[in-house]
Amino acid sequence: MATLKDKFTAASKDALKLAREPNNDDKLLLYSLYKQSTEGDVKGGRPGMLDLVGRAKYDAWAKQKGKTTDAAMQAYVDCVARLKKG
Repeated sequence: MATLKDKFTAASKDALKLAREPNNDDKLLLYSLYKQSTEGDVKGGRPGMLDLVGRAKYDAWAKQKGKTTDAAMQAYVDCVARLKKG
């Protein structure tokens, strides 16, 4: 049986080849869950007002603060599975 880490690695690869490109909300969710899974809580300062993409990514990751690595990995796997179904 595959471990959570194996499922997460497979989901990370699957996310790169989805049949349909995810919408921006789903992209931010995937980004934030991946970062929380691999690096833990958000670090550094929030990007400035003119860096809209960086700010959105930072804010999405900050919403995951406190989520354990395992919980973030499982949420990532579940999100990719949902996106694969379409």
